Amino acid sequence: MTLRELHLAPAPDVPEHAGGSSAAPHSTSARDATMRTGAAANPPLVSVVIPCFNHGHFLGEAIDSVRGQTHGCVETIVVDDGSTDETAAVAARYPDVRYVRQENQGLAAARNTGLRHAAGEYLVFLDADDRLLPDALAAGLACLDVHPSAAFTWGHFRYVHGDGSPSNEKPPARVADADEYCALLRKNHIAMHATVMYRRAPLEGVGGFDPRLRACEDYDVYLRIASDAPICRHDRVVAEYRKHDVNMSHDTDLMLDTVLAVLAKQAEHASASRARRRAHRAGIRFYRDFYAEQFVGQLRRDPRRLLNGRAALRGTMLMLRYGPKWMGRRLLAGLRWLAPRMQRRLTAPRVGHVDFGDLRRTVPISDVFGYDRGRPVDRYYIERFLGEHAADIHGRVLEIGDNAYTRRFGGDRVVTSDVLHVDPQSPHATFVGDLTTADQVPSDAFDCVVLTQTLHLIYDVRAALATLHRILKPGGVLLATFPGISHIDAGEWGGTWCWSFTLHSATRLFGEVFPPYATTLQTHGNVLAATAFLQGLAVEDLRAPELDRHDPHYQVIITARAVKPSITAADAQQ
Repeated sequence: MTLRELHLAPAPDVPEHAGGSSAAPHSTSARDATMRTGAAANPPLVSVVIPCFNHGHFLGEAIDSVRGQTHGCVETIVVDDGSTDETAAVAARYPDVRYVRQENQGLAAARNTGLRHAAGEYLVFLDADDRLLPDALAAGLACLDVHPSAAFTWGHFRYVHGDGSPSNEKPPARVADADEYCALLRKNHIAMHATVMYRRAPLEGVGGFDPRLRACEDYDVYLRIASDAPICRHDRVVAEYRKHDVNMSHDTDLMLDTVLAVLAKQAEHASASRARRRAHRAGIRFYRDFYAEQFVGQLRRDPRRLLNGRAALRGTMLMLRYGPKWMGRRLLAGLRWLAPRMQRRLTAPRVGHVDFGDLRRTVPISDVFGYDRGRPVDRYYIERFLGEHAADIHGRVLEIGDNAYTRRFGGDRVVTSDVLHVDPQSPHATFVGDLTTADQVPSDAFDCVVLTQTLHLIYDVRAALATLHRILKPGGVLLATFPGISHIDAGEWGGTWCWSFTLHSATRLFGEVFPPYATTLQTHGNVLAATAFLQGLAVEDLRAPELDRHDPHYQVIITARAVKPSITAADAQQ
């Protein structure tokens, strides 16, 4: 295996603007906070390993959650498991992060790579789409300090939606059993790996994670350690589990096959006592029933799963083989219920027989972008983009029109908040003018410019982009969003609405001002999201998976993150 490492040496002191955290690891403020909480003068080093495969759009939040820990002695290691997205670019924004790249080998192998490169006495494995809460590491260390013989400890977590907003879904209940190994045999009630803090020696002692497992490699490690060593738990909520439509746990076929293989590996250890044998059998029954139920539920929600070839056949066979007797009856009833619905949903309607329903109308449901129904569809993508890049919003920030997004996503990282507005009567404006001729706005002045839904209102887009480049500090970041598929505003902006963009046109325009290596452009949306947005439907009218599905042929919103280089080409030649 060939590894390529970048940023190998953690910076001893990271300024806030480097990563957007006011409590960056290795910083004086973090060390002071640790000392104030009574930690030792030489606190133990905790290594946080973040495996990432094509989750670069979430990675910044995961890294920021590590940098915001109250325990200040932390190293962060990002293991890029052969990603083809912006994972490397996101990791490069953090000078104190160790970045390791390998060819795609799976989650278990990525965690083992992180373990080999980690220097800490304690280890936490954080998936790139999840987040730690600020006291996560401190809580784990405190529990292990009270239980010096424990090989690992774990705490509670809470669910969040794909966009990071809180979810009302409750995590699974813990299994009550005096023997923690028996409790784990019955059910993996730890449920989220990021809540676990390992001591290094026991983890290395069992050989790390089994790379032969495509899933459940964390459950396998819990059982292999707990079969011979004590473990302990605490009651602190320490992590946030992000639920979205690409979570591995949705793959019923894979999960059931793998969890049964993990339990089979424990047969010898589980035979040591009657209690363990009973717990082992109970665990097998639990997972057979659980995934059989989940498979039926998935079919009822989405009949198209039956068209997914091998996975649908395996899921059906596993359910019939392992599920209780009543499950077969439920399957037959479910298929009878699904049959007519599949016919309607999966067969293209004949010409002239399309059922438009509420959409058979020549005027939109809402002509104000859906504001009268809830949150407009385009704002879902805009605000998710800003949330993913919130760390860039710091220092001196300029926003167009008002500073609502600066305050919402920048928070206390923002030192000075400026607003540019074309109307001199605007109460928010600190600068008045047009971006194409904004000579009154100083050059090299801003750490970040937030430019949402503005470029399409400017005829001379090239001049506006040149101004934005001029006013950014070297190293400053432009966060811009602009429409692709959209209706034209019926109100005050309709008279100045000049353009809609595509990824191709936006790439060419930004490439004339910002170097390609410093610019990331993305599209957001799909045919359903585009249809809903044109009709004026709101986010509340759709489901998160429907909004999150990406189809590059239906570009509702285009987002751009562009960095002004610290050194120009001319400077480099000199």
